[in-house]
Amino acid sequence: MASNEHPSAIAPTHRPSRAKPKGGPRAGGKHVESAPDAGGEDVVDTGHGPERRCVLSGDHGPRDGLIRLALGPDGTVAPDVRAKAGGRGAWIAVDRVALETAIAKGKLKGALARAFKTASFLIPDDLPAQIERALERAALDRLGLEARAGNLVTGSERIVDAARKGTVALLLHARDAAADGTRKLDQALRVGLDMEGTDTRGLVIPASRAILSMALGRENVVHIALVAPAAAARVSDALGRWRGFIGRNGSAEPCDTPSQGPSALRN
Repeated sequence: MASNEHPSAIAPTHRPSRAKPKGGPRAGGKHVESAPDAGGEDVVDTGHGPERRCVLSGDHGPRDGLIRLALGPDGTVAPDVRAKAGGRGAWIAVDRVALETAIAKGKLKGALARAFKTASFLIPDDLPAQIERALERAALDRLGLEARAGNLVTGSERIVDAARKGTVALLLHARDAAADGTRKLDQALRVGLDMEGTDTRGLVIPASRAILSMALGRENVVHIALVAPAAAARVSDALGRWRGFIGRNGSAEPCDTPSQGPSALRN
């Protein structure tokens, strides 16, 4: 990570690793072994714990960074973003555009037939939209949980105070936040981190202030500051999956500049 990067200035996602030959070598002389788990799902052993393999790309990564698809009792494929549904499942690590293309070309159907060991299932036309809604719900639910646990701060003045003290682990802005308010909080964040003169800033998330207010049960939530590092990591993971799936349909896009680094964001 570049020296001027900070959790509040990056889109923290688990990036799936590129596919490796099953049982073949990987960098550093280590091996990647692939085998189905008790539920018949493709599990990759990297030597650092089990990972799941994307049925479309072959990429693999921690389960928290992929999206599980479950086969329901009626034979309908549905998103299982919390990975709690029983029965057979399959994992994907592609964004919405790639998924829609895979559905249109029949690639998802073939991949799921192999994963589910059956061709008797239905892929709903709105599966990509279902996944996006489920990821949004999971991210907003996580923010609500952290709010109830007292792990975040709202209100511009309270956030400025926390940011200048260097206690903000993750700074978030609603997609419809005013530019001047966002700049003020971003500057306070840089001051608290002793990173003035850099492009370190909070993340603009793909949710309006109205949605954030409902999620947190508070009025007029425009900016959110996570003040507990563990809570910030949990929120980052949930936001990372959501933002990663919707890609440029979100409110922030990746930058790749020397000062920001490849994972920094611009509004």
